[in-house]
Amino acid sequence: MSVRHSTVLPAASLALALTTALAAQPALAQAAEKEKCYGVAMKGKNDCAAGPGTTCAGTSKMDYQGNAWSYVPKGSCEKTASKTSPSGFGQLMAFGAK
Repeated sequence: MSVRHSTVLPAASLALALTTALAAQPALAQAAEKEKCYGVAMKGKNDCAAGPGTTCAGTSKMDYQGNAWSYVPKGSCEKTASKTSPSGFGQLMAFGAK
């Protein structure tokens, strides 16, 4: 009596894991090229964190909300206009509207 061992399933699992890891690299690289910018999102267009009474993405209650952020290209946040920011530009931290 011979026992047949199959390597198809372990090989397929390894291939899937490798493909998934390689596919995640561009997403990680893209995330590294962005930064959270507070006070630049339009009402309902924030990426996340919109303060008390909200849940997450798309829940900002007003344009340029100081505690709601959107991802922007790294280095551009503090050059992006914000009508509520004390400096008139996006901030890297949440702020109280002026």
